Amino acid sequence: MSTETLPTGRPADQLRDGDKPAHAAPSAAARKAGGFAGWIDDRTSAAKPVNYLLRKVFPDHWSFMLGEIAMYSLIICLLTGALLTLWFIPSAGHTIYDGSYVPLRGQMMSEAYASTLNISFDVKGGLIIRQIHHWAALMFIVGLTVHMFRVFFTGAFRKPRELNWVLGTILALLAIVEGFAGYSLPDDLLSGTGIRAMEGFVQTAPVIGSYLAYAIFGGPFPGEMIIPRLYSAHVLLIPAILVGLFIAHITLVAVHKHTQFPGPGKTNDNVVGYRVMPVYAAKAGGFFFIVFGVIALISALFTINPIWAYGPYDPSPVTAGSQPDWYMGFADGALRLLPGWLEFSFLGFTLSLNIALGALVLLPLVYTVLGVYPFVERWITGDEREHHLLDRPRNNPTRTGIGMAAIVAYSVFMFAAGNDIIAIKLGMSINDITWAFRIGLFVLPPIAFWVTKRICLSLQRHDRELALHSRESGRIIRGADGSFHERHDALTDRERWILVQHEPVAPLQLTPEYDENGVARPAARKDRLRAKLSHWFFKDAVNPVTPAELAAAHHDGHHAEALEASDHDAIEQGADTDSTGLSSGSPVRD
Repeated sequence: MSTETLPTGRPADQLRDGDKPAHAAPSAAARKAGGFAGWIDDRTSAAKPVNYLLRKVFPDHWSFMLGEIAMYSLIICLLTGALLTLWFIPSAGHTIYDGSYVPLRGQMMSEAYASTLNISFDVKGGLIIRQIHHWAALMFIVGLTVHMFRVFFTGAFRKPRELNWVLGTILALLAIVEGFAGYSLPDDLLSGTGIRAMEGFVQTAPVIGSYLAYAIFGGPFPGEMIIPRLYSAHVLLIPAILVGLFIAHITLVAVHKHTQFPGPGKTNDNVVGYRVMPVYAAKAGGFFFIVFGVIALISALFTINPIWAYGPYDPSPVTAGSQPDWYMGFADGALRLLPGWLEFSFLGFTLSLNIALGALVLLPLVYTVLGVYPFVERWITGDEREHHLLDRPRNNPTRTGIGMAAIVAYSVFMFAAGNDIIAIKLGMSINDITWAFRIGLFVLPPIAFWVTKRICLSLQRHDRELALHSRESGRIIRGADGSFHERHDALTDRERWILVQHEPVAPLQLTPEYDENGVARPAARKDRLRAKLSHWFFKDAVNPVTPAELAAAHHDGHHAEALEASDHDAIEQGADTDSTGLSSGSPVRD
């Protein structure tokens, strides 16, 4: 039987075998869009940068979504804030309320408070917009803070990203100031108490305090200028700075390329992930609506800042139980922990350092220390290289310990802000609670540093043992000579890579105090300090397994028997191999 395949179709069709297939002409809409894009590019030259951004590769890891939560929360704040400005009246002028909320009807109050009540009860959807705005502001600061934790503990602030870290710290500081200005605008009893406290803080500035407070409030407290000024700062000045810093922050992320967690195929010279278009843009867009939906759900179910329950602000009452939003709690706690003897007279001036240190010095000091940390660590370690691979926190025990000590110190301040509430609820002495927090401020952070560092070193030693001897199975095998050994399950290449990929570290060596001519070196004292700090930073370092150590461990007799047993099972079950093919939805390398 013949197996020859006969040609199909007309014989004349074979004459057109080499022709290129005809492509359908673009639609009229596509031609118009292309023409408009070309018109824009001719006038802005935006095609190249837009193409660069759309082809940018971003790694895929859940922790990178923390920064996106902060970004999307900021966008939600801007959108809802723009709507609230349509009805809010930033004025301290007096008016009589005649709105829908009956308990306050007929009461004298400021126009700011009356308009906020109007938004809450008379504007359709006004209350949910207020709720979303407030919850999104809190979520923005939460996302920003946790994002900074991720950056710090993984070392993402190292060269060349020090400037981006500084921009992030300024963003965090401005976010706190923006939040304070926002919740002070309604002029209810709670926010008015906060403004009154702020006025007292400003007055504690040495020499110029009273003059500065008079200038801010436009006269004696409370005046009628503070609400319009806070409104201008809240809706115009600070948001403009925040958006500008945010754009600069994202631009530097694109310029420096995104950091990534270590893994096979990931180096300092590439980025493994998804391009912005179409995969990452679709995922990011969907995540935005998830964040928006979660914030809207929280806003619908949980009331925040019920100003109608507080009433309008009146300077005469002194209320108890007033607490600031959580991000200002640590400053309030510092005020309660500072001793009263820090207030004294000097050259005819009263210096209230017991208030000024916690209210005026602590906040900028904290963010200044955060901003300069990358430069301090680089000076101590002497590491001038670029880093695009992130650290596992356990592989830098000292930095991780410093971060945990800072978190514990912040927590002490935070809980100290509620010492009166704790005393009431637990029936304890507020003085005893205050002294417990004072002692804890000096005792707990060092303990947290030591415990965290020891945990990290233990995890490093465990990783080293795991890389050398593989995973203990708990099963015993009998050797050819009758001996018994525990079987060890072999690690995959990906698992072993994570354990050995970090670089070995060593403290800086102390340079000679005198040069070859016997002349004292001017920088000898600074070098000795740097060497001591470097020794402290890298003390007890556990370096990764070297290839020679790994080879020696794999040639160990007992381990070889275990490997043979493992290999026998692997042959029966089939070896697991990684696919190298790339599809349209697969990660790419940039």
